Amino acid sequence: MTQPAGKQLALQWQCITNGHNGDNFIAELTLSNHATLPLTGQGWAIYFNTCRKIKPEGIEGGVAIEQVNGDLWRMVPTSGFGILSCDESKLIRYEGLFWVIQETDAPLGFYIVYDDGTPQARAEAIGDPRILPFVTEGQRNRSANDKVPLVTPATRFADNEKLTLLPADAVGKITPTPLESHFGGGQFVIDASTMIVHPDALNAEAAFLQSALLDAGVQAQRAAAGRGIVLQIGAVHVAETGAPAEAYSLEIGADGVVITGASKHGVFNGIQSLRQLLPVDAFVNPLSTLSVPFGRVVDAPRFAYRGLHLDVGRNFSSKQSVLRLLECMALYKLNQFHFHLTDDEGWRLAIPTLPELTEIGSGRGYTTTETDYLVPSFGSGADVEGSSGTGFYSRADFIEILKFATERHIEVVPEFDVPGHARSAIKAMNVRYARLKAAGQLEAAEQYLLVDFADQSEYESVQLWHDNVICIAREGAYNFIETVIVDVKAMYAEAGAPLTTLHTGGDEVPHGVWEGSPICQAFMKEHGMTTIQELQDHFLARYRDILNKHDLIFGGWEEIALVKETVDGVVHHGPNPKFVDANFRPYIWNNIWGWGQEDFAYQLANAGYKVVLCNVTNLYFDLAYEKDPQEPGYYWGGFIDTRKAFDFCPLDIYTTATVNLFGHELGDSLKGSARLTEQGVQNVLGIQGELWAENIRDAGRLEYLAMPRLIALAERAWAKDPGWTLVADKAVRDARMDADWNQFANRLGQRELPRLDGVVGGYGYRVPVPGAKLDGGKLIANVEAPGFVLRYTTDGSEPTLASTQYAGPVAVTGAVKLAAFTTTGRRGRVVSVG
Repeated sequence: MTQPAGKQLALQWQCITNGHNGDNFIAELTLSNHATLPLTGQGWAIYFNTCRKIKPEGIEGGVAIEQVNGDLWRMVPTSGFGILSCDESKLIRYEGLFWVIQETDAPLGFYIVYDDGTPQARAEAIGDPRILPFVTEGQRNRSANDKVPLVTPATRFADNEKLTLLPADAVGKITPTPLESHFGGGQFVIDASTMIVHPDALNAEAAFLQSALLDAGVQAQRAAAGRGIVLQIGAVHVAETGAPAEAYSLEIGADGVVITGASKHGVFNGIQSLRQLLPVDAFVNPLSTLSVPFGRVVDAPRFAYRGLHLDVGRNFSSKQSVLRLLECMALYKLNQFHFHLTDDEGWRLAIPTLPELTEIGSGRGYTTTETDYLVPSFGSGADVEGSSGTGFYSRADFIEILKFATERHIEVVPEFDVPGHARSAIKAMNVRYARLKAAGQLEAAEQYLLVDFADQSEYESVQLWHDNVICIAREGAYNFIETVIVDVKAMYAEAGAPLTTLHTGGDEVPHGVWEGSPICQAFMKEHGMTTIQELQDHFLARYRDILNKHDLIFGGWEEIALVKETVDGVVHHGPNPKFVDANFRPYIWNNIWGWGQEDFAYQLANAGYKVVLCNVTNLYFDLAYEKDPQEPGYYWGGFIDTRKAFDFCPLDIYTTATVNLFGHELGDSLKGSARLTEQGVQNVLGIQGELWAENIRDAGRLEYLAMPRLIALAERAWAKDPGWTLVADKAVRDARMDADWNQFANRLGQRELPRLDGVVGGYGYRVPVPGAKLDGGKLIANVEAPGFVLRYTTDGSEPTLASTQYAGPVAVTGAVKLAAFTTTGRRGRVVSVG
C-alpha cells in the first residue's frame, strides 16, 4: 500500500509539565500529514532518539512506544490510531522519567519505517520536530523542588551590574595572566624588515611565529643572527611552578624583542604571549606594521597539566574542527588534548589491523542487523551519509592532527573506552567474528571477540544500553586492547608525537554486568573469585601490565581508582589500595554538590594517586551555560557559565560551593568532606575542561560550547592562585572575586573575543547575551563581556548591523529587541524586553 513520504510528515513537540507524579514529565507529540495520501494505522513504525525514558503505560493517541536500545525508541500504531488523512494531525501524549526544560531535551531524529520487520522494510527521514516554547513554571522547572531561577534579560542585567567598562590601558594584555608583567614607555614596530633570529634547534617555533605574523599582515624573515625578534633557550628564574620547563621571559625594547624559554615549549609560550600583544584588530584586518609595547614578562604555569577533552564518539567532529580547537588551545597555553575517540555510539580512528572498527563502528543509520553500521543515536537519523553520527579519522588524518598538535606543544592523550562504553567495538568485532567463522577460521574469529554470546546478564548503562560492556574474562579482550595500542603507537611514532598516557575510560560500568555470563562465572570460579569487584580488579591488573609493557601511563576516569563497599545497605566509595603505586592517573569528574561524592578527587590525591581535576560543577563545557530553554546542552551537573569556570578553586573546591543541583543551600553538608593534605596538593597534576558530544551535532555547536569557557579554564590552569580561598570573610572574598572577574570579563570583551573573530578564520564562540530591563520607560542594558556592541530595535524587528547602537539608558517605546554583535558583525541571541 502506498503511504506518505517521510518528508511529507511533520512533528511538533511540547513539554506540558514537569513534576508530574513526582519526578516525571508529560509531553505531547503532534504528528501531521501533509501528503495527499493518508497515513494508515498499520505497516509502519516511527523511530527517534530521546535520553528520557518513556513510560509504556498511559500513552494516548493510538500508538505504543517502546525502547529499542540506548536512546533509540520505536513508536507503532495501535488499533486506536485510525487513519491520518491529508492535512490532519494526531496528538500523542506520553509520560517520561525525570524532566525536560531545555530545547535540547526534546526527542530528535525522527524517521518512519514502512514494512518494519520485513525484508521489504525501508526508512524515510522525517527530521527533527518543531519545539514549542517553554513558557509556564511547570515547563521551565524540573519540579516544585527546583529553586534554580530561570535566566531572563532582567536576571542577566542583575548578574552583570557589578561589571564596569575599564579603560583599555587598564585591561590585562596577556591571557592567561602571567606571573609578572610590566609595560610602558614606547613601542617596538614589527614590519617586513623585522628578522626572526633563532638557532636551528628552534626552527619549528620560528616557523610558527613567522606564520602567525603573516596571518596578522607582516612577512618577517628568519635568520641565524642579528636583531629583531630573538628566540633563545636559557635560564628563566620564576617562583614556584608546576612545569619549570615551560617558563619563559619576554623582553621588548627599542632594540627589539627577546624571548627566552627554559625549553622549546617555554619559547613557544613566549611566542603566544607576543601574539597577544599584537594589535587586536590585526587578527581580523591584517596590518603591514604591528606595534607592541615596551615591557618585560616573566612567566610559568601553575599546573603542569592543562587540558581539554573532546568527545567525538557520541557525535563526530571533523579533522578541521579539531585543528581549529587545537589552535585556540595553543593560544591560551593549554598543553593536553584528551581525545575521546570511541564510545558506544561510534569508533572514530582507523586501526589498520582491525579495519572493521571503522567499517562498522564509525557509521550510524537505519539498520536492523548492525552489520554495516550502528543504529542512530542522539538524533543522527536514518541516513548514514551526512549524519552527525558518521565519520572517522583515517590513519593519515590522525597523523596530521598529531603533527599539528605537536608543533603547538600539545600532547594528544587518546582514549579508547573499555570495558563499558564499548558497544561500537563490540558490534564491529562481532562482524569480524561472523566473517571469519563463515570462512572456517574459528581461531582467528575468536582472536578479538569481545562478547560472551551466552551472556544473560541484565543491566542498563547510564546511556540506556543493554549490551555495551566487554567480556573481560575472554582473552580476546586483551588481544584487542594490545593490538589497538600497537597500531596507535605506530601512528604517534610516524608523526613524531609524544605518547606518554593512554586513557582507558573505565567509567560507568553498570551494575549487573558479567553476573549472567557463563564465561565470566567460570573464570571467577577457576581463579577463586567471589565478587565482580575481584574480576574487575583482574581486568585492571591485566590492562596495567599491557600498558607497562608499552611504557604508558594508565589514564582513566575516577572509577579505575575507586572501590565500592556496601555497609548497612549504603554504598561507600574509597581509594582502591591495590593500584596506588600502579602508575594510574585518575581523571576526576564527579563532585556534584549534594550527591555526597564531592571529595573523590581529594580522597584519591591524599591516598597517593596523581589526579587530574575535571570537576563537572565548573568544567563540563557541554552543559548549558544557563537555565534558559534556548541554551543548548545538558544540565545534569548544573548550569556552567563562563564565570563558573573562572571561579574554580582547584585546591579548595568548597570555598565557592553554595547551593546544590536544585538551588538549595548546602549548609554544613560538606563539613565532613575530605580536604587536601600537603602531600595531596602535590598529587594534583592539573585541571581539564570536558566537551562531551551528545549535543554537538555540528561544528558551530562545538565552538559555541567551547568558547569562552576554554579561556577561563586556561586562566585557572596557568595563572597563579588568586588567593580567594585564603580570605575568611565571605563579603571581602566575594568583593575580591567580583573585582577579579571584572578584569577578566573586560579582557574577554575588549581583547580575547575580538581576537577570536580573526583566529582560524573566525572562531564561533558564544556571543554574550545582553542583560536588559525597562525602568521608567528607559532601556537599560549591559553585557557580561564589557566592550561588546549592543544594538536594538523598537518596532519588533530583529536587530541588524544597521540598528541603533545602545550607548546608555535611552527612552524607548514599542517592542524592544536587543542583541550583541562581534567585530565581524556576527549577532548573538536576541532578547526581548517589555
